[in-house]
Amino acid sequence: MSQKNKLSLSVQYPDPRLKEIILRTNLRRWVQAALFAPAELTIRFVDAEEGRTLNREYRGKDYATNVLTFAYTEDEESEVTQADIILCTDVLQREADEQKKSVQAHTAHLVVHGVLHAQGYDHETDEEATEMEQLEIEILATLGEANPYSA
Repeated sequence: MSQKNKLSLSVQYPDPRLKEIILRTNLRRWVQAALFAPAELTIRFVDAEEGRTLNREYRGKDYATNVLTFAYTEDEESEVTQADIILCTDVLQREADEQKKSVQAHTAHLVVHGVLHAQGYDHETDEEATEMEQLEIEILATLGEANPYSA
């Protein structure tokens, strides 16, 4: 996790009002906090319909999810991490309300989560989940964000 890693970041906001709610400067800060290597990333915000379609087509799950990561360089030898991170604004906002968190705090968590996935981290097993959650907690703490897993 270093501020020194080179980052090429593209952000796609389908709704221009999102630019005022979730600032590009914050997205960049959250991404850089979770990077272990240089990266070329796209963060795209989508609605529930597009999120559901992507989740169904690529994961076989017929519902909109909060974050999807399409990593293009998951092998250890890649010098640059390349990925698309898809955030579903409808799900993100609903979860933030349900969890009594700000949209900013929840977005920070999901961005960090997505960036870790882009770098090969996963949570398919309990051991992987524990490792990934601990990393998320540590990274978010450096950003001044609370532990997203505490009640």
